[in-house]
Amino acid sequence: MKFLPASELLRDAAANGYAVPSFCVWNAETMDTVLRVAGDCGAPVILMNGPGEFGLLAPAKMAAIARTVAAGYDVPAALHLDHGDSLSLVEECLAAGYTSVMLDFSTRPFAENVAALRRVVELARPKGVSVEGEIGAVGAIDEITGEGKSVSSLTDPEEAKAYAEETGVDMLAVAIGNAHGNYPTRPHLDFDLLATLQEVIEVPLVLHGGSGTPEEDLQRAVSLGIAKINVASELVRVVRERLLERWGARELLWTPQALADATDAMAPIVEEWIRRTGAAGKADV
Repeated sequence: MKFLPASELLRDAAANGYAVPSFCVWNAETMDTVLRVAGDCGAPVILMNGPGEFGLLAPAKMAAIARTVAAGYDVPAALHLDHGDSLSLVEECLAAGYTSVMLDFSTRPFAENVAALRRVVELARPKGVSVEGEIGAVGAIDEITGEGKSVSSLTDPEEAKAYAEETGVDMLAVAIGNAHGNYPTRPHLDFDLLATLQEVIEVPLVLHGGSGTPEEDLQRAVSLGIAKINVASELVRVVRERLLERWGARELLWTPQALADATDAMAPIVEEWIRRTGAAGKADV
């Protein structure tokens, strides 16, 4: 299979009332796990990585590995740069063959955010690559202490409408009370705000910080226009916990064995998220 632009997947999701889960992956094994489970579930998925993963492999190698792994599967999938932090990184990922890119300038002044994403669209559109922007800053939760590491600012509907129109982005990440990381308590999503955003924005909406969000909240968010949901912290946590458990008990000390076991622990979470987003069985819709 070849990776598709994420916008193709999201258009179908928005039209058919589900969301495409976007999973953080960082090596061949995690990519293979996500695509295998997606194939078993008949679901479209997005493989994503970004600055936090490129310390292991640069975008060119990451994309090459992703294509090699994907060649063994037949599911609709995209390869996405998540939270790109510079135009140069976006250009690197475009050259590497990513089919979807995000430049996250959400904490910068509105005009700078708009100008930068307009430039990304100019670079990506001729290549058939989708572009994700963000308006309103999604905060972060420390996985260990549960303390906020950054201040979230909710998306302003008027700014979001202008942003989408002026940049031409294909999908828009919004801040409605969601945060990256593992929530210490139930998140409080502003569904009234989300309903307003759905009314004024014509492109599919994206929810970052899916990990730990109650299922009923996810379903309501999807019904109000969320067509892509990012999942990272739950995957990272289960891999870390399985490694600590095995090595702490002096089991599976051979590193390849331990890593294989920890990666296998991701599969039930991937399957559960495919079900939660309503993506199961949608590969042929």
